[in-house]
Amino acid sequence: MKTLFSNRVYLLVTASDLLQNIGTWIRNIALLFFVLEKSNNDPVAVSMLTVIEYFPIFAVALVGGALVDRWNPKKTMIIADLLSIVSILLIIGVLDLGFWPAIYIATFVSTIITQFSQPSSIKLIKRYVEPQHVGAAVGLTQSMNSIFMIVGPVIGTAIYVNFGLKVSLYSLLILFALSASLLSFLPKQTREEKKENSSVLKEIKEGMIYLRQNRILVVIAVWFAIDGLSWGLIQPLDVFILTERLQLPKENLQWFSMLYGVGMLAGGLIAASIGNRFETRKIFTVVIIVTATGVLVQALSTYVWLTASFHLLVGLFYTVLQVLLNMLFIKSVQDEYVGRVNGVMVPVFIGFMLFGTFCSGFLKEATSLIFVYGTSSFVLLLTLPIIARLKPKHLSKMKH
Repeated sequence: MKTLFSNRVYLLVTASDLLQNIGTWIRNIALLFFVLEKSNNDPVAVSMLTVIEYFPIFAVALVGGALVDRWNPKKTMIIADLLSIVSILLIIGVLDLGFWPAIYIATFVSTIITQFSQPSSIKLIKRYVEPQHVGAAVGLTQSMNSIFMIVGPVIGTAIYVNFGLKVSLYSLLILFALSASLLSFLPKQTREEKKENSSVLKEIKEGMIYLRQNRILVVIAVWFAIDGLSWGLIQPLDVFILTERLQLPKENLQWFSMLYGVGMLAGGLIAASIGNRFETRKIFTVVIIVTATGVLVQALSTYVWLTASFHLLVGLFYTVLQVLLNMLFIKSVQDEYVGRVNGVMVPVFIGFMLFGTFCSGFLKEATSLIFVYGTSSFVLLLTLPIIARLKPKHLSKMKH
């Protein structure tokens, strides 16, 4: 670990990621509250904002990894930060024109630009961090993301409530400028070698063929699809649990996001400790049932302490589920196919999550918040039969 913290490239990339994480939370919280105010708490307007924030991830995942492999990672990250600054200026300009719904387009542009930074930072870590320290580096990055689930909403809410949308957006300009400045101190990158007789489309096709021929990866892909749909149905509706079921102001969303982040941190530690020590099939079963129950209880409860407790519990168990599933995925795919297969898996999850998110607002309007959360809980339980398709020889891979 000491060696890792003396690695100049890792520290610069991590600092850049930290600034971008802060910026992402400030942007997302500010736009959420702004849309809620302008739309008079319209759930459809909120769900559309969530779709726009996630759709670029779905769109870019198919080709982003392959493209980044062909580009200079240092230049890619710096240009992405500079384009992010331009996109924020575009949002500010749209607001000055007074037509606030156009903010959806500007948000789409802003979000899609940021998607090229993450694979570039991973590429730099692989290039400059020694193999024996790569696991620790990736683990620290994941822990940082969990921490920002806790402090991100607090920072974003504090800036928006005290200073308003404009100051929130101007703060993003400073953060992205600082990130680009830090990245300029990275060592000069060598020119990327292009693969002969290869294209982005061909590489994507090879990944899909490999996935189809690997039974366990197909099972995991189906699991991702069901899980994504379940999560998407409730992802944009947390704020309505507060305002409708608990009769709390929307600003309290930050504290519930903090609870979920604490659950994520605990869940990651628990998953790391139990993944290789207990019968994995039983762990999957227990985690799915507890998570599905927790989702439903959150909607049924009208007590703050009960809702908060189960929100924490869902964060913990859902993270255990995701970590174990990702462990199984990594153990089941050959090294040379990790990037391309992941480029297929991510759109599967995000695509079904976006479909659920798109439907959530309309479904809530037509039925009720309890019905939507109950549907999400039921859909998550549909992953239980998937366990039957994971044979002991597949699950045993997680123990090696």
